[in-house]
Amino acid sequence: MSDLIPKHGGYRKLKSFQIAQLVYDVTIRFCDKYIDRRSRTHDQMVQAVRSGVQNIAEGSIASATSKKTELKLTQVARASLEELRLDYQDFLRHRGLPELN
Repeated sequence: MSDLIPKHGGYRKLKSFQIAQLVYDVTIRFCDKYIDRRSRTHDQMVQAVRSGVQNIAEGSIASATSKKTELKLTQVARASLEELRLDYQDFLRHRGLPELN
């Protein structure tokens, strides 16, 4: 007999979650070293990467009851991490540093 609510969670095993956590750790260190802690940019970068990690986890949990919610939260995670990527690009551009592709 199938479960009424399918298995869910397991986000810690997802490569996307693992990579997002790594990006979170690196971003915290980067911001603390190179971005003034009192600046809006510091706060935005930390919040963007946190949102990415949290929304991957929340989407995984929600997958048991709503694929629509899972997809929505996954898209929010992607958008947050894209925002972070743009912040890193701005950092490089403002300092005349090359971007690595």
